[in-house]
Formats: sequence, structure tokens, C-alpha cells
Amino acid sequence: MSKSKEYIPISSASDNEVRTDSGLLFGKKNYTYIIIGTVLIFLGMALMTGGHMPSSDVWDESLIYSFRRITLAPIVILIGLGVNIYAIFVK
Repeated sequence: MSKSKEYIPISSASDNEVRTDSGLLFGKKNYTYIIIGTVLIFLGMALMTGGHMPSSDVWDESLIYSFRRITLAPIVILIGLGVNIYAIFVK
């Protein structure tokens, strides 16, 4: 006289945890942020490029030490790095 027992599967994931069927570590939102951050980093690097002198006989500091290269480009790169760090930690 054995009684059949019903087994109820217990989920190991909590209610707040997001599980994907594909088994990827990050979700679509994370990858979107990673792509945005990477684009910002490359944009900052592109803003730093250039600076060749039109004439090799003349030195023009305003081409090398411009606001775009000294201030704007590093800020854009740091924002891109911040977005990538945020993308790693966001759920």
C-alpha cells in the first residue's frame, strides 16, 4: 500500500531574478548599454585624433591643445566608461 507522492518543482530563482532561456549572462538591456558605452569611447578617441600641422615650418599650439582634444574627448571617454560600468552592474 504505497501512496504516490506528488513532487512540486521548486524554482531556484527568486521572484526578482530575471532568467533568460538562452543562458546569456546579460540581457538585451545590458548589451544595449555596453554598445552605447563602447560607441562613446570610440567617439572620444576620434575626437582626440588629428592635429597635424598644415605647414611643417609653423608650430600652432591651438591645433594640438584645443578644447576638443584636451577637455571634450577625455570627458566623452570617461562617460563611455561609466556607461559600460553601469551596464555591467544593472539588473
